[in-house]
Amino acid sequence: MPAPAHTQPHPARTGGAAPRLPWWAVLLPALAFAALLMLVLNPADAQAASGDPSLTNVVERMQQAVLRQVH
Repeated sequence: MPAPAHTQPHPARTGGAAPRLPWWAVLLPALAFAALLMLVLNPADAQAASGDPSLTNVVERMQQAVLRQVH
């Protein structure tokens, strides 16, 4: 006959301390999102190294599409 398995009861969480994120875990993604959003909304400031006009056209069309949705 097998022996019963003994398990340790987990302490009940009663609304105590919740796990917290460090400050940089919230700030860094927010900064990255803001930087990318600014590049999309203002591609003139992006200064692409190659200066490929097709890439510029794509970014400008994306900007126009975003601005049309906002207005």
